[in-house]
Amino acid sequence: MAVYVALLRAVNVTGTALQMTELKAICEGLGFTDVKTYIQSGNVLFLSDEAEAKVADRLDDALGQKFGKKPGVMVRSTGELEAIVENAPFPDAKPNFLLVHFLPEKAHKDALDNMVAPDGEQAVVAGREIYVHYPIGSGRSKLKLPALKPGTSRNLNTVRKLAELARAMEG
Repeated sequence: MAVYVALLRAVNVTGTALQMTELKAICEGLGFTDVKTYIQSGNVLFLSDEAEAKVADRLDDALGQKFGKKPGVMVRSTGELEAIVENAPFPDAKPNFLLVHFLPEKAHKDALDNMVAPDGEQAVVAGREIYVHYPIGSGRSKLKLPALKPGTSRNLNTVRKLAELARAMEG
């Protein structure tokens, strides 16, 4: 059984309300086991025998039935999350000002071409993630980066904690 971490897009931030107890029940209904949620922003850890892409599709479909449209689900393994933390650029950035934007597929090589960063934001593309350092914080930032739209973001502190929880589930 593999440990997976699913990161839901646009849950509990844009009017798409979902209690974490309900998310846990949905995951258990899909046959995922040892289901745990972490904070209210749509993070869920679980065990499954299925492939990563299949797990993401099944969960996105189930949530789509609940909400009337699929929110978007990015799934990563323990090793992937650990590598994301390990390879994080911007070593001098405060961890809560460094966001990892998780994408459903590998970012295009021109992903940063249309970036408008009026507040000094910096971004690095790394496979299915885009790291963005927000010097003034993401809440006040006026960053425009279309490549981020299909994804969901978590700050580096949250990604670290999710990696730690996932590793603990592996025993």
